[in-house]
Amino acid sequence: MQIHSYVSTKLTKTLEDQLKNLRCHFTWNLQLEGYDIFKKETLSDQTEFPHTYNKYLMCNWKAYMEYVQGDYTEAMARLREAEELCLSNSNQSPAKLLVIYGNYAWLYYTLKEHETAQLYVENVESIYQELKQSTDPKLFNCPEIDGEQGWTLLLYSVHYYEQAKECFEKALKSAPEDPDWNTGYAITIYRLELFPDGKYPDHHSLDLLKRATELNPKDTGAKTLLGLKLQALNKEGEGLKYIAEALEQTPGHPSCLRYAAKFYRKAGMIDEALYLLTKALGLLPKSAFLHHQIGLCHRAKILAINEFIQKAIYYLELALEYEKSFKHVYVALANIYQEKNEIQKAEELFQTLLGFQSLTRSEKQSYLFEYGKFAFFGKKSEAEAINHYKEALMIPGSFKEGWKCENELKKRAERKLRYNPEDSLALGLLGLTQNPSQSISPGNVLGQDTEQYILAYHTMGSIP
Repeated sequence: MQIHSYVSTKLTKTLEDQLKNLRCHFTWNLQLEGYDIFKKETLSDQTEFPHTYNKYLMCNWKAYMEYVQGDYTEAMARLREAEELCLSNSNQSPAKLLVIYGNYAWLYYTLKEHETAQLYVENVESIYQELKQSTDPKLFNCPEIDGEQGWTLLLYSVHYYEQAKECFEKALKSAPEDPDWNTGYAITIYRLELFPDGKYPDHHSLDLLKRATELNPKDTGAKTLLGLKLQALNKEGEGLKYIAEALEQTPGHPSCLRYAAKFYRKAGMIDEALYLLTKALGLLPKSAFLHHQIGLCHRAKILAINEFIQKAIYYLELALEYEKSFKHVYVALANIYQEKNEIQKAEELFQTLLGFQSLTRSEKQSYLFEYGKFAFFGKKSEAEAINHYKEALMIPGSFKEGWKCENELKKRAERKLRYNPEDSLALGLLGLTQNPSQSISPGNVLGQDTEQYILAYHTMGSIP
């Protein structure tokens, strides 16, 4: 009995080592903490209508998500669906089965069916040997795995966009004409350009999105994003052509509807945007994104018709109910409460938002800037607004909102100095804005030749 136990343990250990060497969802170090993506009600919003047309890839991804949520039966069913899609197409490379079989091996291992898990590990090795003997060296590079990992990271979380970019770049080196990898890469760069840190130029994704639509004219996901990018670059007329074309191709596609609606909202076509969003909401009734966009549409009508205020609040609060970590909603809702003069509610929303541990430095700076505006216009407190702008500038790194904070501090300092040229507080504030090309931090507040401001800065402290 003891000998059997020893042999079993040894085999299990060997299997564990083999599993760790597989390239699949289970070995891509996807962190589970801090993401609301695992809620059942938001899973369909993330996966039912993907941009990619390789459906096996999405089935594989959903299998892993079902596994994470503990539904092993559904996970197994999704893997079978992915496998059938691959096997039904004789023209596809066997490399597309590598991630599927890797996931199978891990899932069976989790179910303690170690012999079956071992069989799938051997299947993976067999495919590798087959690819190794191929006359096409690109096949052995397995761009399918890199591309699938890229899509997985892109769909999984904003925190993985940089890694997704690297995966798509690697896949495209071996398969530069692949429509799915081009689409994934273009979307990743598009989203990275939306980050407030200014690391990526605002226009780089334009050519990538155009290439993606050329390689796959049926890809309405890339077309709608192309329309939005053109709009952002002040080419709204050209962008509208892509939006209209996408809606004509897939009029019932929720992803297409929601991005087209976003385009219309930004173009001031609020009623058209609401029509599309309502249509999409019928397909995805618990989508936080859609409720957020509907709330923003009604907020846009507030300036003209006050009755839309309550509708805006209703949909924005509903968006938070479905997804507590939807950060942009907090600012939008707080601004509405400020306009209604419900200052305490707005204050609570900002406090909650700034209390999130997952905020990046650029996000925190952006939200502190918004908090400063609220303090000045909503709470009528210039002193509190200045404190928020100062706190934003103390965040290491150079981000877009930092310039806005500097401008606000400079305006207030110059106004004070008009009345009192020796105002120490104003001099200290000017000191903070002397060198906008460098990040503001406790160790890098002033330039070398601004000693007159140093004392003022250290004596100003927190404004009472």
